Amino acid sequence: MIKRVLGKTGMEVSLLSLGTGGARQLGQTIGHSIYDQKRLVKAALDIGVNVFDTATHYGDSESILGECLSGIPRDSFLLCTKWPARDEVNNTIDDHTKLIKSIEKSLERLQTDYIDIMLFHGIMPHEYDLIVESLYPTMERLKYEGKIRSIGFSSRFSEDPGQKGIELGLSKHPELWDVVMLKYGILNQSAAAKILPLARNHNIGVINMAAVRVKLPDPILLEQLISKWKSSGLIDNDSLPTNNPLGWLVKDNVKSVIEAGYKFAAEPSSISTVLTGTASVEHLKMNVESMKEPSLIEDHMDRLKATLSHIIEYA
Repeated sequence: MIKRVLGKTGMEVSLLSLGTGGARQLGQTIGHSIYDQKRLVKAALDIGVNVFDTATHYGDSESILGECLSGIPRDSFLLCTKWPARDEVNNTIDDHTKLIKSIEKSLERLQTDYIDIMLFHGIMPHEYDLIVESLYPTMERLKYEGKIRSIGFSSRFSEDPGQKGIELGLSKHPELWDVVMLKYGILNQSAAAKILPLARNHNIGVINMAAVRVKLPDPILLEQLISKWKSSGLIDNDSLPTNNPLGWLVKDNVKSVIEAGYKFAAEPSSISTVLTGTASVEHLKMNVESMKEPSLIEDHMDRLKATLSHIIEYA
């Protein structure tokens, strides 16, 4: 497993990391037992994955992950969890006491004394200043107390496809942030314009989420998306084939469009690790295999960027 450094944290992270959110939530949504979940986590550790991502609201993922990692030497893996910082019912930002209680509960559920990477989950641009002003000092104090090791935040990509929240934070207060979690992939390349250079220049670690999800791995949804982009004038009609629009990527060391997606997602050196949300040991091993050479044929990479890099849309 290739390792990269997570920015200024100095932590060495596996290029592929295991997420417990998304559609599968560590197998919770498809009826996996704790035996299945332990088997998945053990397989991940055995093949070199050392980063496990979760959140307070991924079902019971924190508790399940804590159980799966119980008894494993704590210095052999890194835990990342997230807190949303907002009351969805009242549409307000929570106060610092809720942050403290949430982290205490996360520590309990994860069966650990510290969280390696603690993120504010999905900061929107209009929330950014208030969160920094009212909640960041508490997060900083928790870091000083040793309950967390690094501080960051993630994008809320479905509502902020340009990820302006991430761009705002890295432009305004790069010194505050150790890590950001964002979305960058074949169908979502906008972060390459400003965000990834900002992260690189300020040595901020980048976790890439949801790079291969929903449309890219589904041939029908992918064809529909590309057809929509053509009909709306976002891309030229002859830029990509109508049927199997990304099939030309499957060549030489690339065995599938999914594998191409992971390679593309890991190509920028500013990205430290790429999350996979699979609940299948078989798929996990395939994704790890794709990361052994995290790059595409140069002409293929250039074509993808020339054709799709200007599109800013939830996909």
